[in-house]
Amino acid sequence: MPAPYLRLPPTDRVRSSRTGWTRAHWEALADHLLDSVVPFATPGFAQYRLPGRNSWSGVVSDGLEGYARTFLLAAFRIAGAGGAVDGRLVERYARGLAAGVDPGSGEAWPALTDCSQQMVEAASIAIGLHETRPWIWDRLDDTVRQRVVDWFSGFVGARTWDNNWRLFQVVSEQFLASVGAPFSRRDIDGGLDRIEDWYLGDGWYTDGDGRNFDYYGGWALHLYPLLWARIAGAEDGGRAREYRARLARFLTDYPRFFGGDGAPVHQGRSLAYRFAATAPVWMGALADCSPLSPGLTRRLASGAVRHFVERGAPDERGLLTLGWHRTFLPATQAYSGPASPYWASKGFLGLLLPADHPVWTAHEAPLPVEESDLRTALPVPGWLLHGTRHDGIVRLVNHGSDHNPPAGPGQDDPHYAKFGYSTATAPESAPHAWERTVDGHLALLAPDGTASRRVRIHPLHCEGATAASRHDAQLPGCEAVPVETASVLHGPWEVRVHRVGGGAPHAAVREGGHAVAGARPPQVETGPGWALARTADGLTSAVVALHGWDEEAAVAREVAANAFGSHSATPYLTRAAREAGGAVPDGETDAEPGGSVHVTLVVLSQDTVDPAALRQAIGCEVEGDRVRIVFPGAAPVEVPRRS
Repeated sequence: MPAPYLRLPPTDRVRSSRTGWTRAHWEALADHLLDSVVPFATPGFAQYRLPGRNSWSGVVSDGLEGYARTFLLAAFRIAGAGGAVDGRLVERYARGLAAGVDPGSGEAWPALTDCSQQMVEAASIAIGLHETRPWIWDRLDDTVRQRVVDWFSGFVGARTWDNNWRLFQVVSEQFLASVGAPFSRRDIDGGLDRIEDWYLGDGWYTDGDGRNFDYYGGWALHLYPLLWARIAGAEDGGRAREYRARLARFLTDYPRFFGGDGAPVHQGRSLAYRFAATAPVWMGALADCSPLSPGLTRRLASGAVRHFVERGAPDERGLLTLGWHRTFLPATQAYSGPASPYWASKGFLGLLLPADHPVWTAHEAPLPVEESDLRTALPVPGWLLHGTRHDGIVRLVNHGSDHNPPAGPGQDDPHYAKFGYSTATAPESAPHAWERTVDGHLALLAPDGTASRRVRIHPLHCEGATAASRHDAQLPGCEAVPVETASVLHGPWEVRVHRVGGGAPHAAVREGGHAVAGARPPQVETGPGWALARTADGLTSAVVALHGWDEEAAVAREVAANAFGSHSATPYLTRAAREAGGAVPDGETDAEPGGSVHVTLVVLSQDTVDPAALRQAIGCEVEGDRVRIVFPGAAPVEVPRRS
């Protein structure tokens, strides 16, 4: 069994002044990950049954996932080295392939059936076989090749889920075509035609119908079409030109999602794939369409992988676990098994670039947040990004992605329903915390404490420093209450203006800021109209009442609820329930009959935060439906109603 500790080469602070990482570091990490899964392989190496919680697909499917996703990493390592790797690596995966497609091996993979998990894994195997063709496929005997073809043929004419899964069929059947096996041109063209319905402009795809914006746009919907083009070669029919143009547009803004410490913004599902978020950046270089300098490409990718390596991924066994830094199951989905995190293999796509390529030889360039404070409006997903150079934190304000189908009741999810996400925080996602849903949320509260949810987000505006959306807040026994929220950015600050309509005029209202977490309980402080929570390393989350809130603020503590640490805390503001027929309190103005306006300053910073001073310095004027914000030294900002 290999040593459980990762051994890396010396850092190179001349070429890689910001991360110290070189291609040799990537190769060492790849070898470590591949060596560390060997003890968990079945005798014929067709399955890797890693320790951890099984997925809903079962142990055999999970074992196939272990083979397929680590084979993707092995393929990039083998092909990137021109086959000059330890011969045992090639042999393991060739043996595993033969056993996996042999019905009598005792390790055979499940057949490809409609909408089965095997479809996902088959795509990784197809890509791996294409990239390693001289070292694996071309050396297989005819019996094994035919069995491989027979297994992949389960895709032909089959049904997949109508989202990024369409592309698994596309690349797998294109592999069949590349080896002269029967395939369906209709399946391939149909899948590629379908993603056209999901391309909404400015480089952004939604993953299927609805507003499903997350990292799948980069590590799936941009990635697979260009991987397909690599297999199709001259047969791509000119589609690849459009895919390269879209990826180039996507990459123009994409580096702004990464913090100064290398972390990607923590938003969306399948976050256990971690540095797979770098895949579109590498693909931009591989497809020769990237608008990023070679030095920025490597700095972003190396910074992201180093971020996780230094924080427990891989773990002391050399394994990638279900979680973010370390194991944290509440941030995962039921479809994720113990080998699912090895889709992080996509983050090693850069190894396919030769060692003398500029992305490996250029001097590292700074990330956008390392050069200056940043603010970016992304109208298609309905997001605002704002980052601060002095602490390297990037924050995402969400007014557009809810991961719901376009029709039907929908449901909320902590990784989509919040107003705010960042590179330094995660939502409180454990069931006991999610039931209360304090952080990043504006809730109407029933007398028994039941909180309304933000289920379906209706984007209204996203431009410059402002964005707005509407959702319908529902409490048991009450009509839905429309809530329109606008966010206004100013430096590291976000001001949220909530216009709560009539329908539940007597409900209490609560708003929480970012949840901060660590190994020790965060320090908390409260004062008139403000509350804050601060971790041991100084990360501070604060909320400050500017209008419509009671003076008493508080902090909600949780344990084992956050991917960033065992102890977490969220500052929040409240407005107590009114009595029926009661007068409007002094200083509070109705947005409409029975409604109200609430204005909150939300702060997340590694710097000193003085909420009392901020409350005095930031002006807020509310007259009826009119809201005006005055930041120190800046022109007043009018916040109009959008709906």
